[in-house]
Amino acid sequence: MSRILIIDDERQLRKLLARIISLEGYEVLEADDCAHGMKMFSQYDFEVVLCDVKLPDGNGVDLVGKIKQAAPLTEVILLTAYGNIPDGVQAIKNGAFDYITKGDDNNKILPLLSRAVEKSELQKRLARYETKSSAEYSFDRIIGSSPAMRQAVELARKVARSNAFVLLTGETGTGKEIFAHAIHHAGSRAKEAFVAVNCSAFSKELLEGELFGHKAGSFTGATKDKKGLLEEADGGTLFLDEIGEMPMDLQAKLLRVLENGEFLKIGETRPKRVDLRVIAATNRDLEQEIARGNFREDLYFRLSVFRIHLPALSERPEDIEEYVCFFVEQFARKMGKRIDRIDKEYIAAMKRHVWHGNVRELRNIVERSLIMTDGNAVAVDALTPDFKISQQTEALSDSLALEEIERRHILKVMEYTRGNKAEAARLLGIGIATLYRKLESYGIK
Repeated sequence: MSRILIIDDERQLRKLLARIISLEGYEVLEADDCAHGMKMFSQYDFEVVLCDVKLPDGNGVDLVGKIKQAAPLTEVILLTAYGNIPDGVQAIKNGAFDYITKGDDNNKILPLLSRAVEKSELQKRLARYETKSSAEYSFDRIIGSSPAMRQAVELARKVARSNAFVLLTGETGTGKEIFAHAIHHAGSRAKEAFVAVNCSAFSKELLEGELFGHKAGSFTGATKDKKGLLEEADGGTLFLDEIGEMPMDLQAKLLRVLENGEFLKIGETRPKRVDLRVIAATNRDLEQEIARGNFREDLYFRLSVFRIHLPALSERPEDIEEYVCFFVEQFARKMGKRIDRIDKEYIAAMKRHVWHGNVRELRNIVERSLIMTDGNAVAVDALTPDFKISQQTEALSDSLALEEIERRHILKVMEYTRGNKAEAARLLGIGIATLYRKLESYGIK
């Protein structure tokens, strides 16, 4: 419901006008002077203000400027008992939607008000869209306040200001594509294309065609020229997800592009040039893949100019509740449900779970929970049976796995000492060299 404010010191006229407008379905609030009217702005959001020109503590023409400064998307219609051209001109200059005379123009108020409300609501929708669009890929969208996540975000913010190639590492579902988007949109290429390709989603032949494009007649079925993703990303950013899955011979072709910006379309003999930034991501240990002969060492060094490791949820359990709250709010809004509370038992169960799929898996579990929730509270009963069985299995395996118990204990001590390894070793009662060896064996950095 649109909200209207009427500022007028003539009580009877104000009440009558408020009654007429409220019958049209608007919410109407009232003020009798400038001070009271401006105070209203600190408490409510208004679509339109109907304001008298002559007020006990000021002039409505001057008040227009203050209102527009406080709320640029709110429209102001000035009302005066004695209209004069200079006041009308100045009111419009100050940002008023219109300036009308009381009594003579009573039949014009409602249609004028309707147009003003429509304009204000349109401006606010556009502003929300622009804010959402710019915020959708900002670093502020990245959830997690744990030290490990804060460090990853800080590194990403720094590298975003350059055009350096970036390698994002981490388990499946840790948010590598979100980081890639954020780096692109915070950099100098933000207005250019962001082109993403999943290297594991195509066969070798299809992936080559997608990346490099082809010339008409270069093979059976190639009836016309096709622009590849390298050309599509020219001037912008190419995001190569699951780069560890790229076949070796394609790795050699990609390396040439990264080295000198040149590539050959399938079926062409003259190279094309592109200027692009590359962000690559993988859930594999590329150094191990190099040792196994599955990944080119020279390509690895070219891609990993700036490497950012995205921590798994197991490395930052303190972020789980924040993710749960975010996704509950998101899915409740999509499903048209009102959720007032998330039970502590539900949060506790989510924290106990071992998230092999990380944030992506957590998101899916929360979505299913919201589907199962009928009331206003998300309870542990909303968790699916397979989730509960999984937790029981994990609890049993945890009780038998001494290494896992030790790993979790070390993680808690490291978190308590804020990463101070010397202090952690002292509290654990082991030597610093032993702690380093255990951290390395458990993959904790």
